[in-house]
Amino acid sequence: MTGTLYGLGIGPGDPELITLKALKLLQSTQVLAYPALEEGDSLARAIVAPHLNGHKTEIAIRIPMTVAREPAQVAYDLAAKELGEHLKQGEDVVVLCEGDPFFYGSFMYLFGRIAEDFPVEVVPGVSSLTACATALQSPLSARNDILTVLPAPLDSRILKERLRETDSAAIMKVGRHFARVREVIDEMGLMENARYIERATMENEKILPLSDVPPDAAPYFSMILIHKRGQAWK
Repeated sequence: MTGTLYGLGIGPGDPELITLKALKLLQSTQVLAYPALEEGDSLARAIVAPHLNGHKTEIAIRIPMTVAREPAQVAYDLAAKELGEHLKQGEDVVVLCEGDPFFYGSFMYLFGRIAEDFPVEVVPGVSSLTACATALQSPLSARNDILTVLPAPLDSRILKERLRETDSAAIMKVGRHFARVREVIDEMGLMENARYIERATMENEKILPLSDVPPDAAPYFSMILIHKRGQAWK
């Protein structure tokens, strides 16, 4: 009998935003895997560290932080093989995923490699999208509003097209694209209705007026929310 792979959504950063189901699996399963930088610590593990109880077999999945797709795919191939060995031995494995596993979550790449051969269960988590909206006290949408999620690396022309078409937008993965994205927002006359936040729910969370953010200071974990009415309830 094989083990089960559990993809745990652990939320955006606040350790208390893990679900009861994810917490139970985290504490009852002996094999723990999590994404990590090629060198250094894992943010995902740091989020759940207050909840860890006792010794576990830990597997750090070292993901190269590069724009090129191939190095990360190789890392997921190797990780799937290693986790598969534990599953073959009947051991259950939990894999941590910041936010929600199926909302831009890294776990989906393991899911695609493992789900055909082993049982897999996915536990949803609080996403960065909803966490940012809550921290900004800015509801995402209401009534028949169309909400559009836009990755900041998109070409500026595409960003403008999507922003024109929608009522509410969340621009994610801002980081090094911040200056260009802010220019797009300014050109479209949306600055007044745009809200900026970085590292939502973490101890170093920061909320700033969009105009006050230095061009090169936005981290990867930052987001811009825009609602064309200013607030969804209007």
